Amino acid sequence: MIATDGRPTTTAGSPVTGHRLDVPAPSFAHLARLSDDTGLFEHARHAIVRREHGYCTDDVARGLVVTSREPEPTGAVLRLAECYLAFLTHAQDARGAFHNRLGHDRRWADESGLGDWWGRALWGLGTAVARSPAAWIREEALVAFSAGAVRRSPAPHAMAFAGLGAVEVLRRHPTHPAAAALLADAATTIGTPQGDPRWPWPQQRLTYASAALAEVVIVASQLRHDGPLLDSGLRMLAWLRDVQLRDGRLSVVPAAGWGRGAVRLRHDQQPIEVAALADACATAATVTGDPGWETGVRQAVGWFLGDNDVGTPMWDPATGGGYDGLTPHGPNLNQGAESTLALISTLQHARRWS
Repeated sequence: MIATDGRPTTTAGSPVTGHRLDVPAPSFAHLARLSDDTGLFEHARHAIVRREHGYCTDDVARGLVVTSREPEPTGAVLRLAECYLAFLTHAQDARGAFHNRLGHDRRWADESGLGDWWGRALWGLGTAVARSPAAWIREEALVAFSAGAVRRSPAPHAMAFAGLGAVEVLRRHPTHPAAAALLADAATTIGTPQGDPRWPWPQQRLTYASAALAEVVIVASQLRHDGPLLDSGLRMLAWLRDVQLRDGRLSVVPAAGWGRGAVRLRHDQQPIEVAALADACATAATVTGDPGWETGVRQAVGWFLGDNDVGTPMWDPATGGGYDGLTPHGPNLNQGAESTLALISTLQHARRWS
Protein backbone atom coordinates (compact mmCIF):
# COMPACT_ATOMS: atom_id res chain seq x y z
CA MET A 1 0.00 0.00 0.00
CA ILE A 2 1.07 3.62 -0.60
CA ALA A 3 -0.01 6.49 1.64
CA THR A 4 -1.37 9.75 0.24
CA ASP A 5 2.04 11.40 0.51
CA GLY A 6 3.68 8.59 -1.43
CA ARG A 7 5.09 6.83 1.62
CA PRO A 8 4.56 3.09 2.13
CA THR A 9 1.93 1.85 4.55
CA THR A 10 1.68 -1.29 6.63
CA THR A 11 -1.44 -3.19 7.63
CA ALA A 12 -2.69 -4.19 11.05
CA GLY A 13 -5.75 -5.91 12.38
CA SER A 14 -8.33 -3.81 14.19
CA PRO A 15 -8.32 -4.87 17.89
CA VAL A 16 -12.14 -4.86 17.74
CA THR A 17 -13.28 -6.00 14.31
CA GLY A 18 -10.29 -7.96 13.12
CA HIS A 19 -10.46 -6.08 9.80
CA ARG A 20 -7.16 -5.03 8.23
CA LEU A 21 -6.31 -1.39 8.71
CA ASP A 22 -4.00 0.47 6.37
CA VAL A 23 -1.45 2.07 8.71
CA PRO A 24 0.30 5.05 7.13
CA ALA A 25 3.97 5.67 7.66
CA PRO A 26 4.69 8.75 9.80
CA SER A 27 4.55 11.90 7.71
CA PHE A 28 6.43 15.04 8.70
CA ALA A 29 4.69 17.21 6.10
CA HIS A 30 2.38 18.99 8.54
CA LEU A 31 5.10 19.32 11.16
CA ALA A 32 7.19 21.13 8.55
CA ARG A 33 4.17 23.29 7.71
CA LEU A 34 3.94 24.34 11.37
CA SER A 35 7.66 25.09 11.64
CA ASP A 36 9.89 27.96 10.57
CA ASP A 37 13.56 28.74 11.12
CA THR A 38 12.88 29.55 14.79
CA GLY A 39 10.80 26.65 16.02
CA LEU A 40 7.41 24.96 15.96
CA PHE A 41 4.19 26.99 16.14
CA GLU A 42 1.72 25.73 18.73
CA HIS A 43 -1.67 26.20 17.05
CA ALA A 44 -3.39 25.91 13.70
CA ARG A 45 -6.87 26.68 12.39
CA HIS A 46 -7.59 23.56 10.42
CA ALA A 47 -4.22 23.04 8.69
CA ILE A 48 -3.16 26.70 8.59
CA VAL A 49 -0.64 27.83 11.16
CA ARG A 50 -1.67 30.57 13.62
CA ARG A 51 1.52 32.54 14.04
CA GLU A 52 -0.05 34.98 16.49
CA HIS A 53 -0.07 32.25 19.16
CA GLY A 54 3.68 31.79 18.95
CA TYR A 55 5.83 28.85 19.97
CA CYS A 56 6.16 26.80 23.14
CA THR A 57 9.00 24.70 24.50
CA ASP A 58 6.55 21.88 25.31
CA ASP A 59 5.84 21.27 21.62
CA VAL A 60 9.34 21.97 20.33
CA ALA A 61 10.69 19.39 22.79
CA ARG A 62 8.19 16.79 21.57
CA GLY A 63 9.22 17.72 18.05
CA LEU A 64 12.81 16.85 18.93
CA VAL A 65 11.62 13.52 20.34
CA VAL A 66 9.87 12.39 17.15
CA THR A 67 12.50 13.71 14.74
CA SER A 68 15.24 12.01 16.77
CA ARG A 69 13.31 8.72 16.77
CA GLU A 70 13.42 8.46 12.98
CA PRO A 71 15.85 5.63 12.20
CA GLU A 72 16.80 7.02 8.78
CA PRO A 73 15.76 10.68 8.77
CA THR A 74 15.58 12.60 5.54
CA GLY A 75 17.54 15.81 5.23
CA ALA A 76 14.34 17.76 5.89
CA VAL A 77 13.64 15.87 9.11
CA LEU A 78 17.22 16.31 10.27
CA ARG A 79 16.93 20.06 9.66
CA LEU A 80 13.78 20.13 11.79
CA ALA A 81 15.66 18.36 14.59
CA GLU A 82 18.50 20.87 14.40
CA CYS A 83 16.02 23.77 14.50
CA TYR A 84 14.23 22.33 17.52
CA LEU A 85 17.52 21.73 19.33
CA ALA A 86 18.57 25.32 18.70
CA PHE A 87 15.24 26.53 20.11
CA LEU A 88 15.69 24.48 23.30
CA THR A 89 19.22 25.67 23.89
CA HIS A 90 17.98 29.26 23.47
CA ALA A 91 15.13 28.59 25.91
CA GLN A 92 17.47 27.28 28.61
CA ASP A 93 18.82 29.68 31.21
CA ALA A 94 22.21 29.54 32.90
CA ARG A 95 20.86 27.43 35.78
CA GLY A 96 19.27 24.74 33.60
CA ALA A 97 15.62 25.88 33.73
CA PHE A 98 13.67 26.73 30.57
CA HIS A 99 11.37 29.40 29.25
CA ASN A 100 8.18 27.99 27.72
CA ARG A 101 6.44 30.62 25.59
CA LEU A 102 8.04 32.60 22.80
CA GLY A 103 5.98 35.10 20.81
CA HIS A 104 6.16 35.48 17.06
CA ASP A 105 8.07 38.68 17.83
CA ARG A 106 10.85 36.42 19.26
CA ARG A 107 10.34 37.71 22.81
CA TRP A 108 9.87 35.37 25.75
CA ALA A 109 6.48 35.84 27.38
CA ASP A 110 7.41 34.11 30.64
CA GLU A 111 10.18 33.60 33.14
CA SER A 112 12.23 30.42 33.01
CA GLY A 113 10.99 27.64 35.27
CA LEU A 114 10.70 23.94 36.05
CA GLY A 115 7.21 23.10 34.82
CA ASP A 116 6.23 20.40 32.38
CA TRP A 117 8.18 22.20 29.67
CA TRP A 118 11.43 21.69 31.61
CA GLY A 119 10.70 17.97 31.81
CA ARG A 120 9.75 17.72 28.16
CA ALA A 121 12.83 19.69 27.14
CA LEU A 122 14.98 17.10 28.91
CA TRP A 123 12.97 14.33 27.25
CA GLY A 124 13.65 15.82 23.84
CA LEU A 125 17.31 16.45 24.57
CA GLY A 126 17.79 12.96 25.99
CA THR A 127 16.18 11.37 22.95
CA ALA A 128 18.48 13.37 20.68
CA VAL A 129 21.49 12.23 22.74
CA ALA A 130 20.50 8.59 22.38
CA ARG A 131 19.09 8.38 18.88
CA SER A 132 20.13 11.19 16.57
CA PRO A 133 22.38 10.01 13.73
CA ALA A 134 24.10 13.42 13.68
CA ALA A 135 27.09 13.66 16.02
CA TRP A 136 26.82 17.45 16.38
CA ILE A 137 23.20 17.11 17.52
CA ARG A 138 24.06 14.38 20.03
CA GLU A 139 26.93 16.38 21.48
CA GLU A 140 25.04 19.67 21.91
CA ALA A 141 21.97 17.89 23.26
CA LEU A 142 24.11 16.20 25.92
CA VAL A 143 25.52 19.55 27.06
CA ALA A 144 22.05 21.04 27.43
CA PHE A 145 20.62 17.91 29.06
CA SER A 146 23.42 17.76 31.61
CA ALA A 147 22.81 21.40 32.57
CA GLY A 148 19.09 20.81 33.07
CA ALA A 149 19.34 17.42 34.76
CA VAL A 150 20.70 18.86 37.99
CA ARG A 151 17.39 20.67 38.63
CA ARG A 152 14.28 19.15 40.22
CA SER A 153 10.57 19.90 39.98
CA PRO A 154 8.02 19.05 42.67
CA ALA A 155 5.48 18.12 39.98
CA PRO A 156 5.16 14.38 39.16
CA HIS A 157 4.42 14.98 35.48
CA ALA A 158 7.40 17.28 34.99
CA MET A 159 9.64 14.74 36.69
CA ALA A 160 8.15 11.93 34.60
CA PHE A 161 8.98 13.68 31.33
CA ALA A 162 12.47 14.46 32.61
CA GLY A 163 12.83 10.83 33.66
CA LEU A 164 12.03 9.69 30.13
CA GLY A 165 14.89 11.87 28.92
CA ALA A 166 17.20 10.42 31.57
CA VAL A 167 16.35 6.88 30.41
CA GLU A 168 17.39 7.80 26.88
CA VAL A 169 20.71 9.27 27.99
CA LEU A 170 21.48 6.20 30.11
CA ARG A 171 20.98 3.95 27.10
CA ARG A 172 23.89 5.65 25.34
CA HIS A 173 25.85 6.75 28.43
CA PRO A 174 25.12 4.11 31.13
CA THR A 175 27.32 5.78 33.76
CA HIS A 176 26.00 9.33 33.33
CA PRO A 177 25.58 10.33 37.02
CA ALA A 178 23.13 13.19 36.57
CA ALA A 179 20.82 11.08 34.40
CA ALA A 180 20.90 8.19 36.88
CA ALA A 181 20.11 10.47 39.81
CA LEU A 182 17.34 12.22 37.88
CA LEU A 183 15.67 8.92 36.93
CA ALA A 184 15.74 7.69 40.52
CA ASP A 185 14.30 10.97 41.80
CA ALA A 186 11.62 10.95 39.10
CA ALA A 187 10.40 7.52 40.17
CA THR A 188 10.39 8.59 43.82
CA THR A 189 8.38 11.75 43.03
CA ILE A 190 5.82 9.74 41.06
CA GLY A 191 5.45 7.15 43.80
CA THR A 192 3.91 3.69 43.61
CA PRO A 193 0.30 2.48 43.94
CA GLN A 194 -1.40 2.13 47.27
CA GLY A 195 -2.95 -1.16 48.35
CA ASP A 196 -6.48 -0.64 46.96
CA PRO A 197 -6.77 -2.73 43.75
CA ARG A 198 -9.72 -0.58 42.62
CA TRP A 199 -7.41 2.43 42.19
CA PRO A 200 -3.79 1.24 41.79
CA TRP A 201 -2.43 4.69 41.07
CA PRO A 202 -0.18 6.94 43.18
CA GLN A 203 -2.44 10.01 42.81
CA GLN A 204 -6.16 10.35 43.42
CA ARG A 205 -6.83 11.83 39.98
CA LEU A 206 -5.85 11.04 36.41
CA THR A 207 -5.11 14.24 34.52
CA TYR A 208 -3.03 14.10 31.33
CA ALA A 209 -0.35 11.89 29.74
CA SER A 210 -0.86 9.55 32.68
CA ALA A 211 0.84 6.60 31.03
CA ALA A 212 4.15 8.48 31.12
CA LEU A 213 4.17 8.13 34.92
CA ALA A 214 3.77 4.36 34.72
CA GLU A 215 6.42 4.18 32.00
CA VAL A 216 9.01 5.90 34.19
CA VAL A 217 8.30 3.54 37.10
CA ILE A 218 8.77 0.59 34.74
CA VAL A 219 12.08 1.75 33.28
CA ALA A 220 13.45 2.98 36.60
CA SER A 221 13.09 -0.53 37.98
CA GLN A 222 15.24 -1.84 35.14
CA LEU A 223 17.97 0.79 35.09
CA ARG A 224 18.36 1.46 38.80
CA HIS A 225 18.94 -1.32 41.32
CA ASP A 226 17.30 0.72 44.07
CA GLY A 227 14.35 1.76 41.88
CA PRO A 228 10.72 0.79 42.37
CA LEU A 229 9.57 -2.73 41.64
CA LEU A 230 8.79 -3.57 38.04
CA ASP A 231 5.50 -5.08 39.18
CA SER A 232 4.34 -1.70 40.50
CA GLY A 233 4.82 0.03 37.16
CA LEU A 234 3.26 -2.81 35.21
CA ARG A 235 0.28 -2.88 37.56
CA MET A 236 -0.21 0.85 37.07
CA LEU A 237 -0.04 0.55 33.31
CA ALA A 238 -2.26 -2.53 33.07
CA TRP A 239 -4.98 -0.82 35.11
CA LEU A 240 -4.69 2.40 33.12
CA ARG A 241 -4.94 0.49 29.84
CA ASP A 242 -7.93 -1.54 31.01
CA VAL A 243 -9.96 1.39 32.37
CA GLN A 244 -9.46 3.21 29.08
CA LEU A 245 -11.06 0.44 27.00
CA ARG A 246 -14.69 0.53 25.95
CA ASP A 247 -15.99 -2.41 23.92
CA GLY A 248 -12.40 -3.23 23.08
CA ARG A 249 -11.60 0.24 21.75
CA LEU A 250 -9.53 2.95 23.40
CA SER A 251 -11.65 5.55 25.15
CA VAL A 252 -9.07 7.66 26.92
CA VAL A 253 -9.54 9.92 29.92
CA PRO A 254 -10.68 13.31 28.59
CA ALA A 255 -9.08 16.71 29.00
CA ALA A 256 -11.17 17.35 32.13
CA GLY A 257 -9.48 14.42 33.86
CA TRP A 258 -11.01 11.78 36.10
CA GLY A 259 -10.93 11.66 39.89
CA ARG A 260 -11.35 8.60 42.05
CA GLY A 261 -15.02 7.97 42.75
CA ALA A 262 -16.20 10.59 40.24
CA VAL A 263 -18.27 10.14 37.11
CA ARG A 264 -15.97 9.77 34.13
CA LEU A 265 -16.71 11.87 31.07
CA ARG A 266 -16.02 10.49 27.58
CA HIS A 267 -15.03 13.71 25.80
CA ASP A 268 -12.99 15.79 24.98
CA GLN A 269 -10.42 13.03 24.34
CA GLN A 270 -6.92 14.25 23.51
CA PRO A 271 -4.34 12.61 21.22
CA ILE A 272 -1.62 13.12 23.84
CA GLU A 273 -3.27 10.43 26.00
CA VAL A 274 -3.18 7.94 23.15
CA ALA A 275 0.45 8.67 22.32
CA ALA A 276 1.52 8.35 25.95
CA LEU A 277 -0.21 4.98 26.21
CA ALA A 278 1.46 3.78 23.01
CA ASP A 279 4.87 4.84 24.35
CA ALA A 280 4.33 3.09 27.68
CA CYS A 281 2.99 -0.14 26.16
CA ALA A 282 5.90 -0.24 23.72
CA THR A 283 8.30 0.17 26.63
CA ALA A 284 6.53 -2.54 28.65
CA ALA A 285 6.71 -4.92 25.68
CA THR A 286 10.44 -4.27 25.32
CA VAL A 287 11.24 -4.56 29.03
CA THR A 288 9.17 -7.68 29.70
CA GLY A 289 9.25 -9.44 26.33
CA ASP A 290 5.50 -9.98 26.79
CA PRO A 291 3.78 -9.63 23.39
CA GLY A 292 0.50 -8.89 25.14
CA TRP A 293 1.60 -5.28 25.55
CA GLU A 294 1.78 -4.93 21.78
CA THR A 295 -2.02 -4.93 21.73
CA GLY A 296 -1.98 -1.59 23.52
CA VAL A 297 0.18 -0.12 20.77
CA ARG A 298 -2.18 -1.44 18.10
CA GLN A 299 -5.19 -0.01 19.93
CA ALA A 300 -3.49 3.38 20.04
CA VAL A 301 -2.83 3.24 16.30
CA GLY A 302 -6.43 2.15 15.79
CA TRP A 303 -7.73 5.15 17.75
CA PHE A 304 -6.15 7.50 15.22
CA LEU A 305 -7.42 5.44 12.29
CA GLY A 306 -11.04 5.35 13.50
CA ASP A 307 -11.29 2.66 16.19
CA ASN A 308 -12.59 5.14 18.78
CA ASP A 309 -15.86 6.11 20.44
CA VAL A 310 -17.14 8.03 17.41
CA GLY A 311 -15.71 5.72 14.76
CA THR A 312 -13.93 8.49 12.90
CA PRO A 313 -10.30 8.96 11.83
CA MET A 314 -8.35 11.41 13.98
CA TRP A 315 -5.99 12.63 11.27
CA ASP A 316 -6.12 14.25 7.86
CA PRO A 317 -4.43 12.15 5.14
CA ALA A 318 -4.29 15.18 2.83
CA THR A 319 -2.07 17.18 5.21
CA GLY A 320 -0.55 14.57 7.54
CA GLY A 321 -1.87 16.53 10.52
CA GLY A 322 -3.52 15.11 13.64
CA TYR A 323 -6.88 16.47 14.81
CA ASP A 324 -6.85 18.33 18.12
CA GLY A 325 -9.47 16.33 20.01
CA LEU A 326 -12.36 13.87 19.84
CA THR A 327 -15.74 15.41 20.71
CA PRO A 328 -19.13 13.66 20.89
CA HIS A 329 -19.82 14.92 17.38
CA GLY A 330 -16.49 14.00 15.79
CA PRO A 331 -13.01 15.46 15.61
CA ASN A 332 -11.95 18.99 16.35
CA LEU A 333 -10.60 19.68 12.87
CA ASN A 334 -7.81 22.01 13.99
CA GLN A 335 -4.41 20.40 13.43
CA GLY A 336 -2.09 21.84 16.04
CA ALA A 337 1.41 20.78 17.02
CA GLU A 338 0.54 18.61 20.03
CA SER A 339 -1.97 16.45 18.16
CA THR A 340 0.24 16.10 15.08
CA LEU A 341 3.21 15.09 17.23
CA ALA A 342 1.03 12.53 19.03
CA LEU A 343 0.01 11.06 15.67
CA ILE A 344 3.61 10.84 14.42
CA SER A 345 4.83 9.33 17.69
CA THR A 346 2.15 6.62 17.65
CA LEU A 347 2.70 5.75 13.99
CA GLN A 348 6.43 5.42 14.66
CA HIS A 349 5.62 2.51 16.98
CA ALA A 350 3.44 0.95 14.29
CA ARG A 351 6.55 0.17 12.24
CA ARG A 352 7.46 -2.49 14.77
CA TRP A 353 4.09 -3.78 15.95
CA SER A 354 1.72 -3.59 13.00
